[in-house]
Amino acid sequence: MNALRFLSDDVARVVRDASPAVAHIRTLVGGRSRLSGGSGVAVAPDGSILTNSHVVRGATAVEVELTDGRSLVADVVGDDPATDLALLHVATDTPVPHLDLADSNAVRVGDVVVAIGSPYGLASTVTMGIVSALGRTLDAPGGRTIDGVLQTDALLNPVTSAGPRVAAEGRAVGINTAVHARGQGLCFAVPSNTAGFVLGQLRRHGRVLRAWLGIGAEEVVFPSRLALEHDLGAARGVAVRSVVSGGPAASAGLRRGDVIVQLGEARIETVADLHRTLGGGAIDAPVDVVLLRAGKLERLTVRPKEAPRIRS
Repeated sequence: MNALRFLSDDVARVVRDASPAVAHIRTLVGGRSRLSGGSGVAVAPDGSILTNSHVVRGATAVEVELTDGRSLVADVVGDDPATDLALLHVATDTPVPHLDLADSNAVRVGDVVVAIGSPYGLASTVTMGIVSALGRTLDAPGGRTIDGVLQTDALLNPVTSAGPRVAAEGRAVGINTAVHARGQGLCFAVPSNTAGFVLGQLRRHGRVLRAWLGIGAEEVVFPSRLALEHDLGAARGVAVRSVVSGGPAASAGLRRGDVIVQLGEARIETVADLHRTLGGGAIDAPVDVVLLRAGKLERLTVRPKEAPRIRS
């Protein structure tokens, strides 16, 4: 058996196991039903379904069509424009096939991923590609940005949004969010660790409570000698690309070019790590931030504020 047959068999297995968790989302806006809202992915057997915020924004009614043919009315549990994610729930007497979220910190550039969606109601549409880059910052409608995004070349249709990016192990490493309109093969997904954090917040509060540092951030890899010298483990951190004047980070003395490697007791390697650490409990609570500055390890104390609400 040749290598292509092995690859084909592996991809077919991943698609077979993951596809039942992918749903088609239809919405009603302004009294008229859209022909197609987008995709979604069930992340728990109780009928919890992640989709994109932009898919359900402004909807007066939402319907979910499962791959077994059932069409169910969905409640919008919560919406988070900051990550372009929303949580739906459908009431059903039988468990819904679902897909587990993977640890997106383990994703590598070059890993093969499969994108599954339901464009225009064409269930279980599949494309395949690789992870092209990690930690991208994505410009999104309304003047906002989404940090820590996975870039892949597994092509998407515009309404394949919110379908999963599935890795070889059969778990979701990301939730599809956008296609770059001016580029070929430039597609993006919210990493699964960020999606898991948002999922938990929406379940508990119906919205995401966030602490805010007031920085623009980007994931970086720094020289391995610095990781060894400072006993940091992986040579990865979050670089400060901009500092909001008068914000918590500026008041604490963070500067553009600093690389955050720890916040409180949490090691920071990705933007998703930073997001998880800056939950609602961190608001107005002083916390130590450990950073690399000009190759040296420094420690500052910052008091995060509640993040400004993003209006959709």
